[in-house]
Amino acid sequence: MTNQEPDQDSFIVRPNPHDARLTERVTGIGHDGAPVTTSVTVERPLTLYLNKREIVTMMTICDYPDYLAVGYLVNQNMIRPGDTITGVEYVEDVDAVIVRTDTETNFEDKLRKKTLTSGCAQGTVFGDMMEKFDNVTLPEDMQIKTSWLQALTHTVNTTPSLYLEAGAIHGCVLCEQDKALLYMEDVGRHNAVDKIAGYMYLNGMSGADKIFYTTGRLTSEMVIKTVQMGIPILVSRSGFTAWGVELARKVGLTLIGRARGKRFVALAGEQRIVFDASQDISENGDVDEPAHLNRKGSSRDE
Repeated sequence: MTNQEPDQDSFIVRPNPHDARLTERVTGIGHDGAPVTTSVTVERPLTLYLNKREIVTMMTICDYPDYLAVGYLVNQNMIRPGDTITGVEYVEDVDAVIVRTDTETNFEDKLRKKTLTSGCAQGTVFGDMMEKFDNVTLPEDMQIKTSWLQALTHTVNTTPSLYLEAGAIHGCVLCEQDKALLYMEDVGRHNAVDKIAGYMYLNGMSGADKIFYTTGRLTSEMVIKTVQMGIPILVSRSGFTAWGVELARKVGLTLIGRARGKRFVALAGEQRIVFDASQDISENGDVDEPAHLNRKGSSRDE
């Protein structure tokens, strides 16, 4: 597995680092005073409307505004499984996306009852989302093999992406066994996960047999949104927050962090892990991950 190229055929959606809208070339100087030219990620405002009501303005790379808009509303419980979306319109010249439903949606109570999370300034979850945790049931028979975990980390870290092109971006990946299906990136991890949630909602995709991978920290927000999508396993290269671990244990979510090469730490839902791959660790612990693929937050102390 470690010497294979990533399985590109498994992707339904994946990053397009060659999309000219998403990066710009900028000149400056380096530490030695010499001229440098580098790629930087482009972010732009996107205002979301639900029917005729303005909901929020997000900073995003705006590659999938329709998935982002629907995913945001779904993860905030402003759109529920029984609701019917009649249209999603992206109006590029005014940087707006409009989601229309068959009935007016009353969300004022949610706007008054909200909890701010550590989501890069946009992380907000509303009161009844937290209350639902007492009634959440995640599939107990779902498993993750260590061979799948190693294959997925290799695929995510070597697939051409905006991160490898320009950096300053988070990635989230929806996986099934050892296959990466949806790979979304954005300047905020909340946007990346919302885009996956939007795709799943619009395409009727179940999360019960899926694995969710994020390059960001395993915070309360990431746990909440993963549970919202009905996904029983959450994986990250990065570390944990205490509330994230507490919530994961409360709902029986498998929480795996510091996943790098063959190394990982699981702090919740350990019973779903099947140890089917060699756990021999190389001297540096990186296995097949060259230094240039190391992401921010991938070391133990970050």
